Amino acid sequence: MKTEALNNITGFVNEQLVDTDAFLVEVKILPGNNIRVFLDADSGVTIDKCIKVNRALYKHLEESGLFPNGDFAIEVSSPGVDEPLKLHRQYKKNIGRTVEVTLADDTQRTGKLTAVTEDDISIGEPEGKGKNKIIKTNSILLNQIKHTKVLVTF
Repeated sequence: MKTEALNNITGFVNEQLVDTDAFLVEVKILPGNNIRVFLDADSGVTIDKCIKVNRALYKHLEESGLFPNGDFAIEVSSPGVDEPLKLHRQYKKNIGRTVEVTLADDTQRTGKLTAVTEDDISIGEPEGKGKNKIIKTNSILLNQIKHTKVLVTF
């Protein structure tokens, strides 16, 4: 049932996002049929985009009978700053921002995301201190990354 519901919701949301710069990052179905849909967009996710998808999905689920007696709740939002990047498109969107990359061996690298290819990312990492400080660009293969978070800097 859960896999069927995930596939149904994923397909429906993807249809809603055709011809927009928004894209589906993830769908989660939590206990109690609490459905969480995470969207992102190249130009940023607005509340209006979330509301539009939420209303369409709610109507779709009511009409589909996937959750008998209307026993579900929906939350549509952006992933938020505490969620790691999951899709290649999210990496591209965040070029120029500071990221913290945790590698498969649990080592961490922090620097400015400078480039993204199909196979790897490049980050500019500061080395040295004071006048001797330089920025060294390092490449990291995507398959070596455990997770990447965007750091909010002030």
